[in-house]
Amino acid sequence: MARKFFVGGNWKCNGTTEEVKKIVGTLNEAEIPSEDVVEVVVSPPFVFLSLVKNLLRSEIQVAAQNCWVRKGGAFTGEVSAEMLVNLAIPWVIIGHSERRLILNESNEFVGDKVAYALSQGIKVIACVGETLEQRESGATLEVVAAQTKAIAEKISNWDNVVLAYEPVWAIGTGKVATPAQAQEVHHELRKWFSDNVSPDVAGSIRIIYGGSVNGANCKELAAQPDLDGFLVGGASLKPEFVDIIKSATVKK
Repeated sequence: MARKFFVGGNWKCNGTTEEVKKIVGTLNEAEIPSEDVVEVVVSPPFVFLSLVKNLLRSEIQVAAQNCWVRKGGAFTGEVSAEMLVNLAIPWVIIGHSERRLILNESNEFVGDKVAYALSQGIKVIACVGETLEQRESGATLEVVAAQTKAIAEKISNWDNVVLAYEPVWAIGTGKVATPAQAQEVHHELRKWFSDNVSPDVAGSIRIIYGGSVNGANCKELAAQPDLDGFLVGGASLKPEFVDIIKSATVKK
């Protein structure tokens, strides 16, 4: 069975009410491929989740950018998976490199968060990726395998997980993994799933790429056989996000 292309837009810590409404307006007016060709999810900051969900066309889904590792309570500043369920938010991004590096979230902590979100019925975009230092030392595959293994140790069902490979050196830097570099890591991750989880999961899980994806490079990246979509940062705030969504048609 073919894997449906997936395009996520991570708005990060950006936007005012007016700016968010403008982005939503652009998406609502855009001509994009049908839902059987591409699954589109956008991830605004927490404070705009309900606004975006209420204004955005129904075929584009909404994700939170993070959620807490267990049920809510005395955890000031955190947002629980149960709260997301209450707001009918179907997706969450977990393990983004900015949280791993700036907030020191460990592989094990990320694995626990993925497991808890799934247990509450939320689908997860789980992020893995290496730093420039790790790539230059030849440790890329070792790093992403360890990050993926920490998730695999906590969950048994991958049906509601999309894995996002985001080389840290390519996020917001303008540097992009070449199509060959991206394909190599995606292929190795799929092989890891085949060897360590199951061939069925290896064949069905969507592995998407993130790291300075834009309207100019998306088609060439989308054409890679093991690349099933994108998690887009800065470009998801711009009209070119529509072009990135349209790159899904390369797979047809």
